Amino acid sequence: MGMERRQFVGTAAAALAGGLAGCAGSSSDGAETTTETETGTSTATPVETTAPPQEYASSMAPVGGVSFDAPPSSVSVYSLTYADLAVAYGHGDAVNSLGFDAAAGGNTLDAYYARLDGVDFDYDDLTQLNSGSGEIRVEKEVFYELDSDLHLMDPALLTSFDGWERADVEEITDNVGPWFGNVYSRTHSQPPESWRDAYEYYGLWEIAERVAPLFGESDRYEALAAVHDDLLATIEAGLPPESERPSVAALIYFDGTFYPSAINAPGFANAHVRPLGATDAFADTDAGFGTTYDYETLLELDPDVILHQYGIASYYDVAAIRETIADDPVGSDLTAIQNDRFYPSGTPVQGPLMNLFQLEMTAKQLYPEQFGAWPGYEHGAAYPAIPEDERLFDRERVADIVAGSN
Repeated sequence: MGMERRQFVGTAAAALAGGLAGCAGSSSDGAETTTETETGTSTATPVETTAPPQEYASSMAPVGGVSFDAPPSSVSVYSLTYADLAVAYGHGDAVNSLGFDAAAGGNTLDAYYARLDGVDFDYDDLTQLNSGSGEIRVEKEVFYELDSDLHLMDPALLTSFDGWERADVEEITDNVGPWFGNVYSRTHSQPPESWRDAYEYYGLWEIAERVAPLFGESDRYEALAAVHDDLLATIEAGLPPESERPSVAALIYFDGTFYPSAINAPGFANAHVRPLGATDAFADTDAGFGTTYDYETLLELDPDVILHQYGIASYYDVAAIRETIADDPVGSDLTAIQNDRFYPSGTPVQGPLMNLFQLEMTAKQLYPEQFGAWPGYEHGAAYPAIPEDERLFDRERVADIVAGSN
């Protein structure tokens, strides 16, 4: 419904061309036809054939199927997950927006891409979709102004914002372009009620697999997924026995308060932590969205390792936060502080390229004896330059895949 403007173009023409070709008696391989001349000799006459147009199509809840007759050349995204996906498939130049401050998000991507030769993301001219201050506000008119072929974002997320209804989402579909995204898989949280019957949850790499065909990049997906599979196999083979694994707390610290997250909870927010099989310090607690802990409560759990989320070229200076906690009379008693195991962790809103680095980072932070020590991180800097023999995945291979030379 409502996708005629940029979708399905050429389908009828291809069918008509196929029918005419059949009547003309052209060969199935389209090379040439043979005709009789007036003198009775045969001549070979080249026949022009046109291959049917490639369809760039995929399907994902909650929107269902979407298809194009060419890769989208302009793409609106809200989260880093989908910006990273576009870059991974060689279409980062098509991205025209982010949901938040582009420099903040771009810096995070830059920190990882700095270790992939030739991979970058130009965020200087991106439109910021969220124009609110202290609240989320996205104006419908901005989508008309961007005039994107594809909105690589979850329409259910839009209807969670003030001023948006299903009718507004359908209006943009009809007049501008379709939506394709699934954000509530990040934590398996409930989407707005009007979307729940059609909603499904996917893993990060399942989402990556479904986005790839829209750009005609399923081969790139397969190549990156193979790198990911090898990385997981390396991690699994090196994990120590469960009895020797540390207890881990993932959290955010702000103004004297800890905001905890369960590392083994479902959702792709934990795609860089859950495969490490560590003991979740918050496993038997109420940790989750809206939960807050003070110093005393965290000390009661006293995790071996603390992972501070959004720690790489993002919002938080984790080294400074560690010093703040160490200066507190209660915080200084935390085992993770005393043993210098308070680390900057990854961004839960991750795409596939980010995920590769964040898996490697977490493996080194949790199991240095098995995977090599984490070298430390300076706030705002690029992902550390880990020596080649200590890397858990091949940077050159990944850069070649993104460049299309795989």
